[in-house]
Amino acid sequence: MPFKKKSLSAFLDRQAPPEGLLLLGLAILIGVITGVGSVIFIKLIHLIQSFFYTGVYEKIPFLGKWIYVVAPVIGGLLVGPLILLAKEAKGHGVPEVMQALVLRGGRIRGRVAAAKIVASAICIGTGGSAGREGPIIQVGAAFGSSLGQILKLSDERIRNLVACGAAAGIAATFNAPIAGVVFAIEVLMFNIHIRAFGNVVISSVAASIVSRLFLGHGAAFAVPTYTMANPVELVLYFILGLTAALVGVFFIRILDVAETVFDNWDFPQIFKPAVGAACLGVIGLIYMSFPGFVDPNATGVHGPITAAPIPHMFGTGFPFIGYALQGKGSFWVLLMLVFLKPLATTFTLGSGNSGGVFAPSLFTGAMLGGAMGHVFLYFFPGITGNIGAYALVGMAALFSATARAPLTAMLIVFEMSGDYEMILPLMIAGVTACYVAQWLHPESIYTTKLAKRGVRFSGGRDMDIMQGVRVSEVMRNRPVTVHKNQPISELLALFQETNLLGFPVVADDNKVWGIVTLQDMHKAESKPDFSSKGLVVADIATEDPITAFSDEPIWTAIQKMSPRDLARLPVVSRDGSGQLCGVISRSDILRAYDVGVMRKQRGQFVEGQVDLRKQTENAFMEFVISESDTCNQKCIRDLSLPEHVNLVSIKRAGEIIIPRGKTQLLAGDVVSIYGKIKENEETKNMLSCSSPS
Repeated sequence: MPFKKKSLSAFLDRQAPPEGLLLLGLAILIGVITGVGSVIFIKLIHLIQSFFYTGVYEKIPFLGKWIYVVAPVIGGLLVGPLILLAKEAKGHGVPEVMQALVLRGGRIRGRVAAAKIVASAICIGTGGSAGREGPIIQVGAAFGSSLGQILKLSDERIRNLVACGAAAGIAATFNAPIAGVVFAIEVLMFNIHIRAFGNVVISSVAASIVSRLFLGHGAAFAVPTYTMANPVELVLYFILGLTAALVGVFFIRILDVAETVFDNWDFPQIFKPAVGAACLGVIGLIYMSFPGFVDPNATGVHGPITAAPIPHMFGTGFPFIGYALQGKGSFWVLLMLVFLKPLATTFTLGSGNSGGVFAPSLFTGAMLGGAMGHVFLYFFPGITGNIGAYALVGMAALFSATARAPLTAMLIVFEMSGDYEMILPLMIAGVTACYVAQWLHPESIYTTKLAKRGVRFSGGRDMDIMQGVRVSEVMRNRPVTVHKNQPISELLALFQETNLLGFPVVADDNKVWGIVTLQDMHKAESKPDFSSKGLVVADIATEDPITAFSDEPIWTAIQKMSPRDLARLPVVSRDGSGQLCGVISRSDILRAYDVGVMRKQRGQFVEGQVDLRKQTENAFMEFVISESDTCNQKCIRDLSLPEHVNLVSIKRAGEIIIPRGKTQLLAGDVVSIYGKIKENEETKNMLSCSSPS
């Protein structure tokens, strides 16, 4: 594999294709592969579902309704080992993609894709209450990341390819290419530049085309054309949005509680998904024991026809969503599912099973909208439209509340239903749900897990990192300044000489008086009566500017700059004297973020070392290379180290060297390795090294 990576990147260097053409080709490739992966994933879910709820159910008839417990538990037992193979495959996956984008330059391990798609297919196919979108987003993102790493692209381009994979995942899963693009921007909080935006669009379209070739061209749901019965009905949709916010926060919190309980439970991780599946199975068994809850519409075009009717809260729930969007389903069943679906998803994903939360959010929203449609029709029959219209809007409102993505919610409902007549209700309910949920619970369903890890996002950046870097660490200590009484002609010359866009304006004794920018100069020159003769800097500068203190965190400076979109701030002394200490600009803030990321990664590395040292079966060991040793003058890539042994560092002439594949071992080197104690000894004997005295 290392040779292959090197060959591909070397080939790319030799050919030197145009930047736009290269990224376009990679975007198409990612879209096609993600689309194919999505088709395989959906087919695999259907195959597993058919095996358990038709094959096993018919061949072992005495199981009866207990199949609703047995099938999920078997799925949980199979998923457990896969989660150990790649821990990123645990849960709903999108938080891991977000963290990789922001903190690791978009780098995701390749094995995640394989583990995620198999684990999620088993989970959903056996009845796990989860969605298909999270796994496919992670698969597409992992493929885009791996491709960028193989070609040794920059972090910015790798992030772009990850965004391509995520958008392609949504497009292929829901046949919604536009929503896929918006999801990459709005949910992943990925700052896509204009030149990179086209790549995400192309990848999304390519994935959608592949999906349609194999799964058909129709919309995800067959929805009648709905219209508002009365303009006053918008008040009812506003109430639906408020209610969706409450239910969305309830969903986020119970999932968070379940993840915390299972994570802190002193129980083998490999069996936790089976425990959660057993709880899910009990819910399904009780639900299917009530007469009237078994509905032939629970299966259909979104899944195989099975001998055992599948409980509505099992799997993705798409068939029953379609049923609710037709305006069908009794009030009590819909109301019960508003609570049972989040609970079922909580047991499934909170215990460590693999799947997404997109579909459960849509399902819960459709049930909530349908139930409230019944209530509105009962109390306000004169202004209430079809119940199915409320189910449709409820889908968008609840996803908007959980994901904090109103635009994605509106677009995905458009594309999944093909209904563009409900734009006003969708906007009112979606935006209301989003902002009220944000007020009640700052974190979304995707960022809650990351917040517990100390990672908090704003504008695609980890704000905890910005809290850990001080203004004094990145500000310019000796900025170019101008005096308030300096002639404008000298200011203009200073702009031309320095190529800077702004300067602090000082008064006597180096006290900050104001700030002047090139934009101020242009505004003054545009006035008809402008004449630089006799004018001084104070005539065009902004007096009494917003300032920062050197001991403040960068995040505080960002908050001061944001309301007016300021490009720079003077840094003054905190003693109240107004003395200028320096200047901080946007470029300094970007540098501060990089400093913070490195600092946080270093802290995690040190913390990891402490954890490693606590493990009694593993240990560090050092060797001194001598002239007669077999490893002398050999490259590290040519050594056959045991599987559980890692070469950590090389100390040479007092300098610590981080080993690479091409690093050569020399006599006198002190080599540090970490691994299982027994294999450390084997490594020592194999390399014929002597222990340091």
